[in-house]
Amino acid sequence: MVAAGAHRPGPLKQQNKAHKGGKHSGAAQRRAGGRVSVKAQPRRRIRDLSRVDRRHQALQLRRQRKEAVLAEKRSLGSRDGPPHLVVLVPLHSRAAAQDTLRLLQSQDSAVVHVNEGRAGDFALLCPRLKQRWRFMTAQAGEDTPLLVCSWLCACASLGNGDVLFAGDLYAVLDLAKVADSLLFILDPADGWDSTGEYCLSCLFAQGLPSYALVVPGGTDLPPKKRIDARKKLAKAIEKRFPEAKLFLLNTEQESLLLLRHLATQKQRHLAFRDRRAHLLAYAAEFIPGQESDLVGTLKVSGFVRGQTLDVNSLVHIVGHGDFQMSQVDAPPDPLSLNPRVVKGQKRSQDMEIQDDSVNGADEMEEDVKILMKADPNKQESLQSEVVPDPMEGEQTWPTEEELQEAEASLKANRKVVKVPKGTSKYQAAWIVDDEEEGSQEDDDDEDDDIDDMMEEAVSQEGESSEEEEEPAEEECETMTVSECLRDDQYDEKVEEDEEMLERYKQERMDEMFPDEVDTPRDVPARVRFQKYRGLKSFRTSPWDPKENLPRDYARIFQFQDFSRTRKHLFRQIEKEETEGASVGWYVTLHVCNVPVSVMESFKEGKPLVLFSLLPHEQKMSVLNFLVRRHPSNSEPVKAKEELIFHCGFRRFRASPLFSQHTSADKHKLERFLRPDAALVVTVYAPITFPPASVLLFKQRSNGMHDLIATGSLLSVDPDRIVIKRLVLSGHPFKIFTKTAVVRYMFFSREDVMWFKPVELRTKWGRRGHIKEPLGTHGHMKCHFDGQLKSQDTVLLNLYKRVFPKWTFDPHVPEPVPWVRSESAPPVQEVEME
Repeated sequence: MVAAGAHRPGPLKQQNKAHKGGKHSGAAQRRAGGRVSVKAQPRRRIRDLSRVDRRHQALQLRRQRKEAVLAEKRSLGSRDGPPHLVVLVPLHSRAAAQDTLRLLQSQDSAVVHVNEGRAGDFALLCPRLKQRWRFMTAQAGEDTPLLVCSWLCACASLGNGDVLFAGDLYAVLDLAKVADSLLFILDPADGWDSTGEYCLSCLFAQGLPSYALVVPGGTDLPPKKRIDARKKLAKAIEKRFPEAKLFLLNTEQESLLLLRHLATQKQRHLAFRDRRAHLLAYAAEFIPGQESDLVGTLKVSGFVRGQTLDVNSLVHIVGHGDFQMSQVDAPPDPLSLNPRVVKGQKRSQDMEIQDDSVNGADEMEEDVKILMKADPNKQESLQSEVVPDPMEGEQTWPTEEELQEAEASLKANRKVVKVPKGTSKYQAAWIVDDEEEGSQEDDDDEDDDIDDMMEEAVSQEGESSEEEEEPAEEECETMTVSECLRDDQYDEKVEEDEEMLERYKQERMDEMFPDEVDTPRDVPARVRFQKYRGLKSFRTSPWDPKENLPRDYARIFQFQDFSRTRKHLFRQIEKEETEGASVGWYVTLHVCNVPVSVMESFKEGKPLVLFSLLPHEQKMSVLNFLVRRHPSNSEPVKAKEELIFHCGFRRFRASPLFSQHTSADKHKLERFLRPDAALVVTVYAPITFPPASVLLFKQRSNGMHDLIATGSLLSVDPDRIVIKRLVLSGHPFKIFTKTAVVRYMFFSREDVMWFKPVELRTKWGRRGHIKEPLGTHGHMKCHFDGQLKSQDTVLLNLYKRVFPKWTFDPHVPEPVPWVRSESAPPVQEVEME
């Protein structure tokens, strides 16, 4: 019998040499001697999976995504999910919105609840379909009704807070921020008019959720014309909505198909709202504070959407500002699908804010549950700016020599000034003459507008001479002026046209001669351009981003690593680590220190939209937006003009800087918004984490807001360097082989010596430098890398870093109903002098 155990080698077992792989094997393998190191197994063995396992993994991921989409569809508008909000936007003045309302009310399986106080406001309850709908009537244009249909899948009556003003574009944009679907009503013949085109441009730029196109009416046309009109409309729709389906709405069956399509279509997501909790106010109540009736606590009730709402975070009321919350309540759902809750539906009517109601929510206080209260230790602060300490950078006490030098300079600068009787020396030192005030103005503004000031001075001289001649003419002759010439409005319109023509000329001059300025004759160039410097290379020359920062930079916040902070916050949102009111809950938010104007605007019918802020989003910093000129606007837009920004869920006014969008560390300033290139707009504004869309509006003199540019948020970076370039030009007077005498660039010998180290260039590509001045009137000998042409121009580039102005204003005036402007002259008609 053989032993059952296996043979074990003893200590005298023969050890053979390891096999040598030869020179073709790697040196690392020869050093290892055939030994294989132990590999640490990674958490995800993606590369080690077999082909079958990879297929199974891809199938599982596909199923998970499909289940997530189906769960989102089922939860939207169901008993446990938030309401399915649909904004119905007529795009033409002849759009039959009332017919659409009538057809949607005529569902057999639904119970219609009509608001007796106002026609067109109703809600539908469909227990069989387990869905709830709510519709509101409003006005989007002067004669165009706008319907806001809240696909709530249960019925309730509407309150006074659901009526929109005529022509309120901001109400449409605010509702589109929180809407789950948009329903566009088209005209059977024309589709949409100019106002509808303008509304579509704004909605596409802001971000379009899921949408559907509806054409009500058209039955009065003959059958042949009806087919032709439908083909024409389909061709027009194909450009704007390439993959959209056109729904006819003339019968009850077609309205049922439309509702089914809205309920089952795939939802398009807007990134700026999906990562933040938001809420559309269903009801609101204002409780005045103890100190003043103008400020108090606003109780806002609505359904939570987007993300979980934390009571310790800040909320932004769109159009009104940032606020803190004190607590979150859970009242009964006024739109519950449970048929037993009939009492709750009756109370929901009392809960709506009406003009004659005092406290509509008092009857529900017994059923209200307090979900959470704010913790002062964890609550976000409302501090938006850093309070700078003027003594923070103070040095040590000055020495006696420095004090004596200061006293000597004061004695030298002492002058006689007329002061009131009894004024002390200390008080007299603070009295400033008008000349000193003029000399202490910001040099940057003087640099930007020097050409405009010179041209205005010339025009004012001509006007003053004419005014001086007018009295003599009046003494000699009496004229009868017709009534039309005395019209002040006509004169104002002519003045506006002259200003616009001047702007067109400046824009064309900047296109033809970019950044070129004339050297002043009355001020030395070394004084006028003392803040500028020369660069060997704009691309590679270094520039310290912390050098000579303005005082406004002491008021802002800056991230050590903005992209890392953003990724960390978004990772927390994906993991759902926050605690609070979940999505779909009907809650009441107690918002503290809210002005009474917010409640007044809600009573007037404007939508009340709330967004929760991510950490740090209430703090001020430098925001950079990447925008492109909108093709519908051709008027010149100059840098540092006041514009209206719609950034994500915020609205504010600011005066931006325009700069080129490049991958370098320095970016050249642009004086005008270019129509042919994407530019970066830089402003002081509250921090917003991208992605976020941005719309730029410009207010006309009559109060209308024109859309001038659209884009997205690029970064939050105060270290982005914006460089202003000035180009001084000279004319070659005498040309030699590689040298030339240049004149008209400077007008004094000292200026030539001051700018001698700066490199020269020409429009034809030559490079050179200043060798020496000639004479005392600014002529200079220059050396170049080749012979100049007689028609060439010698240029000298100077650079200076510029910063935006602190003109941030969160208050934006309401726009006047928009009408297409036809008075702007085309660019081709402007003649240059």
